[in-house]
Amino acid sequence: MIAVLPMKNRSKFRSLIGSLSLAMIAASAVAESPINYKDLGIVSEKPVEGIYVQVGDAFMVPYSMPIPGTEIQFTMIPVPAGKFMMGSPEDETGHQSDEGPQREVSVPPFWIGKTELTWAEYKVFMGMYPILKQLVSQKVRPITKDNRVDAITVPTPLYDPGHTYKLGSRPQQPAVTMTQYAAKQYTKWLSGLSGLQYRLPTEAEWEYAARAGSTTAYSFGDDVSKLPEFAVFAENAEVGAADVASLKPNAFGLYDMHGNAWEWVIDGYRKDGYPAGEKNTLEMIDAIDWPTAAYPRTVRGGGFQDDADRLRSAAKMGSDDEDWKGSDPNIPLSPWWFTDDPARSVGMRLARSYEPMAKELITKFWNIDNEDIELDVDIRLDEGRGVLAIPAPELAEDIKSSL
Repeated sequence: MIAVLPMKNRSKFRSLIGSLSLAMIAASAVAESPINYKDLGIVSEKPVEGIYVQVGDAFMVPYSMPIPGTEIQFTMIPVPAGKFMMGSPEDETGHQSDEGPQREVSVPPFWIGKTELTWAEYKVFMGMYPILKQLVSQKVRPITKDNRVDAITVPTPLYDPGHTYKLGSRPQQPAVTMTQYAAKQYTKWLSGLSGLQYRLPTEAEWEYAARAGSTTAYSFGDDVSKLPEFAVFAENAEVGAADVASLKPNAFGLYDMHGNAWEWVIDGYRKDGYPAGEKNTLEMIDAIDWPTAAYPRTVRGGGFQDDADRLRSAAKMGSDDEDWKGSDPNIPLSPWWFTDDPARSVGMRLARSYEPMAKELITKFWNIDNEDIELDVDIRLDEGRGVLAIPAPELAEDIKSSL
């Protein structure tokens, strides 16, 4: 069953993503049955050129895919398995106590976003509220006790979009100001549409990808004079973040790992550094510091407002919901949005494991992990300021019909 939005809701959806070109939001050719993306990014023959990662008899390669139901593309880059020293040594210029003690972490192969998530991508998710509200009212894919774990929540439109967009919302600028909870819901939504397991990267994966084989302060070395070639930061930023991929990539082919926007990882944040471990080498999953408190949680990479030392590969920052929502008039405060700096330089980047995760584990990457956040979301849903729905592949047709 396909939900056809009333004309007024279609107008709201078009208005929300009106900054995108008509070519970008033109509906893609969606087959009658959902597209199977299962083997996307995996080939059986060694590529003649370009980036690839061999895993057994197969090869991981870069791939681009549209958000189902649209022609808005994003690109994922393969990252090889390996071990690295996570964190920074005490003698590194700019070293902070939360970056140590260094520990060796083993990272399995995975894909990570070539760029930070853009407004072009995120505004499709922002436009889901009228679509999902219509589906819920028509009892399409109803929520049951058995499938509730697969459901997502999406917010109503921003109460004050002028604040969030003051520093720009061009299609290719990184999307910013979303909470970690909202970022996780985006990955769960995209996973439901595509059948692939998209998620936030772990802190170890993020740093491993940012370093791209380096052991220096930055992926290109220790010479900070080279930073403007790779990063948008306080020294060279104009108004707000630059369009993604405006400067040079690192050795893995990833753009803006230094600067432009801080990026959410799944981990909580410890001001006093990494917890002591008994193993000489931690597996990536074992290195995750699963958050329990509502905040702080970790963002990585530095943003356009930051000085050079905050853009080092090991640098991090803990979120602060009270300060970052200081201007939020909502009661309770929005579980989806921040209102205050530095949140206008906090965004996200997608990750996807080579080996699909077990349902219990991938669910930890997607779902609410704190009672306070759960209460805030439930209150908003009860008040009609959000909607709970199942992000099935068939939703691509609903998106297509709404454009």
